[in-house]
Amino acid sequence: MFAVVLAEDIIRFDIKARYANHNWSDKHSTYQLFRSLILIRTLFCYLSLRFLYFCNRMHKGKDNYTFLTAEPIHKVVIIMAVPTIISMLVTSLYNIADTYFVGQINTQATAAVGIVFSVMFFIQSFGFFFGHGSGNYISRELGAKRHDNAVRMASNGFFFSFAFGIVIMIVGLLNLKPLSVLLGSTPTILPYTEKYLGVVLLGAPFLTSSLTLNNQMRLQGNATYAMYGIVVGAVLNVALDPLLIFTFDMGITGAAIATVVGQIVSFIILFYMARQGENIGIYLKNFAPSWNALKEIFLGGSPSLSRQGLACLATMSLNIAAAHYGDEAIAAMSIVTRISMLVLATVIGLGQGFQPLCGFCYGAKLYDRLREGYMFTVKTGTLFLLACTIIGWIFSGSLIELFRNDAKVISIGVVALRWQLCTYPFNAAIVVSNMLSQTCRKPWRANFLAAARQGLFFIPLIFILPQFFGLLGVEMCQAVSDTFSLLATIPIMIYTFREFKKEQLEFNQQKNN
Repeated sequence: MFAVVLAEDIIRFDIKARYANHNWSDKHSTYQLFRSLILIRTLFCYLSLRFLYFCNRMHKGKDNYTFLTAEPIHKVVIIMAVPTIISMLVTSLYNIADTYFVGQINTQATAAVGIVFSVMFFIQSFGFFFGHGSGNYISRELGAKRHDNAVRMASNGFFFSFAFGIVIMIVGLLNLKPLSVLLGSTPTILPYTEKYLGVVLLGAPFLTSSLTLNNQMRLQGNATYAMYGIVVGAVLNVALDPLLIFTFDMGITGAAIATVVGQIVSFIILFYMARQGENIGIYLKNFAPSWNALKEIFLGGSPSLSRQGLACLATMSLNIAAAHYGDEAIAAMSIVTRISMLVLATVIGLGQGFQPLCGFCYGAKLYDRLREGYMFTVKTGTLFLLACTIIGWIFSGSLIELFRNDAKVISIGVVALRWQLCTYPFNAAIVVSNMLSQTCRKPWRANFLAAARQGLFFIPLIFILPQFFGLLGVEMCQAVSDTFSLLATIPIMIYTFREFKKEQLEFNQQKNN
């Protein structure tokens, strides 16, 4: 709380110093906005902690196996999902905070953050690859009560992830300028991209390994522990953004430093939390690399790599397609992407709350319970997205204007946001189906579903649609991709649940014999 109050006082002093010769209404409104953001963040953290206290009391006295395989499904999914949703929302909020604060510099800086976001997707993709690959295996092994296998996999996943993060950092820094151009930077955006990306790459090892630890703990059924590190790092990032960007006059470099500091702090906290409670700790003595371990990580993590890696390519493709219509188009699509990520973070968090139940039930052969959990999660996510669609449509102009008060940016952004809102409700079924396939070790189906929304459909469409519809083709592309993805998801899930039914009959026959 002291840090929040101190940050508020410094920001207030800085605003007064910077705008001493300006009209009072401008600086007063700016100060009020900063104050509102701080108060909202403080209230959000307080309510989250109170709810987590309630969730811990509900979980108290039960080991994870009993809780995940026997307690009422709605209770399990919600208690598992809430810490994950908070983590996802806070992470999305600090991404939005970067966009908001950098947006006060100029349109080119805003566009640069959007361009570098594709690299963040790429780095995150390997964090999720190792985290989901090792975590899904751990979940199934704990469900089958094979604890030693889970212990070895936890350390394997972590050390592989950290090492790969170092490789990404070195390769990226050695190719900084060509990489910035490849990502879609125009000559006016390039200097900002190089500054921001050059710092962000330094945090790659900490980001990949933090995501691995987070997902391992979550898939063990310990989502609350996983949440702490992510939330603290994200809140620190938001607090540092205005201080470094404006007070210390570091501009876009300050935003990048705030991001990396937040990632390092998250890493330290998550590493400590991994050794608390029922979590499987990370120890070098348990690091036992093998082809079998890499195979299991690949089978469980490749859908995440597909999803995040293709999201990186999709963002690059979006920037390249939007660049034909000016810096304002890149900035507008960047803002819409951040808003959509904030909304979808809740559904992704809900789906990730379902994953521990899914993994434990699949390992324990509780197929009927798995199906009930899937249906509950999809219905809850769809209702939430319907509400977001209505609210977002009404306030679409205000949402875009919050990040960049530029008439052209707003006009492009409103159209793109409303197109995406039309297909928001489809995403609950798409996301949860992908997570079920991934957790239950159905790699080909999981990879296809992971690649569909932002890869197999989006990337071709982002180049085809503008040929016929111009800028409108860029704005409508994600909505069209979501529609095709849902149509592909339905038959795959019908087949998957028929397969589960067959596995259940075979298991019952073996049990009776």
